[in-house]
Parts: sequence; C-alpha cells; structure tokens
Amino acid sequence: MLFVARMGKNKDEERLHRRLDRLERRLPGWMARGFRRLREPSARSLRALVGLLLVAAGLLSFLPVLGLWMLPLGLLLLAQDLPPLRRPIRRALVLAELRWKHWRRRRAGR
Repeated sequence: MLFVARMGKNKDEERLHRRLDRLERRLPGWMARGFRRLREPSARSLRALVGLLLVAAGLLSFLPVLGLWMLPLGLLLLAQDLPPLRRPIRRALVLAELRWKHWRRRRAGR
C-alpha cells in the first residue's frame, strides 16, 4: 500500500491516497498493477503525461473511439501532483462510491 509511505503529507493528499488505495484494491489484477506503477513517486512525469493525454482524449469524447470515461481518469492521475485538484477529486471519488453502493443495493433488491 502506497499510502503508508506517504504519512506526514497534508490532509487532502492523505485522504486522496486512502481513496486511491481503496480504488486500487477493487480493480482487476492487471489494471491494479498498471495503476500502482503510475502512482509511484518515481513515475511523476509519466503520470503527468498519461493524465494530460487522458484529459485531452476525454474532451474529444464525441469521436467514436474515445470516451468520456477518460476525462475523470486523467484528472485522477493529475490530482496526485496538483494540490488544487486533490480535494475535488477525492470528493468525487467518495460520491461515486456512494452512488455505486446505492445502485448495487437497488439492483439487488429487484
């Protein structure tokens, strides 16, 4: 878990990393490994490049191959290095998790 190594950072960063750790545990194995590599401190330039490319591709979501799903993923990667994005992205993760749980409960009740 990367969060343990980041103790001592500011609260927004700690909370974001806790959410990202939680998200990482829920991803399929191959996806979690790639996500983990991008979250390493040494991958900062790669993370910034991939994040910017995903945001740009997400803005071009009207094209058939690209999708809107790329935009939040790119912002998620950029939030690790840009403090102004940390709090809104963490809140978006919390909201998405709550909505996912609500959707699953409603679906299970059918």
